[in-house]
Amino acid sequence: MPETIPPAERLLNLVIALVHTPGRMTKEQIRRTVAGYADAVSDDAFERMFERDKDTLRDLGIPVTTVTAIGHGDDIGYRVDQDAYALPPVELTSAELAALSLAAEFWQDRSVRTETSRALTKLRAVGEDAASTELVSGLAPAVRAGGDAFRPLLDAVQDRQRVRFTYRAANTGEVRERIVEPWRLVARRGGWILVGRDVDRGASRSFRLSRIEGRVRADGGAGSFEPPAPEEVESALRTWEVGQQRTAVLALRPERAEVLRARGRALPPEPTRAPDRDLIAVHYRSTWELAEEVVTYGDAVLVLDPPELRAEVIRLLRTAAALDGGTVDG
Repeated sequence: MPETIPPAERLLNLVIALVHTPGRMTKEQIRRTVAGYADAVSDDAFERMFERDKDTLRDLGIPVTTVTAIGHGDDIGYRVDQDAYALPPVELTSAELAALSLAAEFWQDRSVRTETSRALTKLRAVGEDAASTELVSGLAPAVRAGGDAFRPLLDAVQDRQRVRFTYRAANTGEVRERIVEPWRLVARRGGWILVGRDVDRGASRSFRLSRIEGRVRADGGAGSFEPPAPEEVESALRTWEVGQQRTAVLALRPERAEVLRARGRALPPEPTRAPDRDLIAVHYRSTWELAEEVVTYGDAVLVLDPPELRAEVIRLLRTAAALDGGTVDG
């Protein structure tokens, strides 16, 4: 005895048939050719089944229309109204396109990387304009992808497996190997953070994934350390919430650096210090984090205050220029 087709599959078959019919389909044609309706044991059972399915499709927003043959009022057929069923043209704003592009940064698996790249190419083709590219790049520093370190660290957190990696300290620039018991991966202040116990220091520490150099290597098997107490993890996470809030004064080129502009507060113009530029005040807690974001805008953003932020931006630009063989004026 043939297997009965599930109702959901029968509904899908009906939609496909009514969408692709060149004119219309009568009930007899539907019963004879659409998979699932042959399960009806009688004419009355088919009528109830089809009417129920037709109402269900209409409730779902699928425009099933009734078509009567010319000159034969009792010869009724059905089809899906293509004009009413078609999706409207995709019209993305710069902000929407930027959000999708940012989300795609986290699809690093090779099985979907090609598909996401193709989809973004098509979406950019119908985006607002080329200016949206800057908004995308402006968003990128807000949440950076975890890079090659993310997957092995995620596995190590889940397996409670000690790891070792080479790490470049933010403040001193010191590069050395760290042995860590990984507790948690969290997104904080612009990137992914590993929170765990530094074995050599015997205390909890936080590590930016963007500052890990080379491979993350296992240092022991699964369950190589005891899980931390909840208060230990909470204490380590609180270090990313504290810090004195400061204010930076930035000079922006008109219609540029929209992400910073949206976060900031407009200030009165200062023709003597920043002619032909818009001034904004932006709150921040970490000098080097804001500096890393500012340099991504190039000459679209100038730091007027405070001096330590300006100095850090210049340092980063000079480092980049030295790698490229150029120079940067202060």
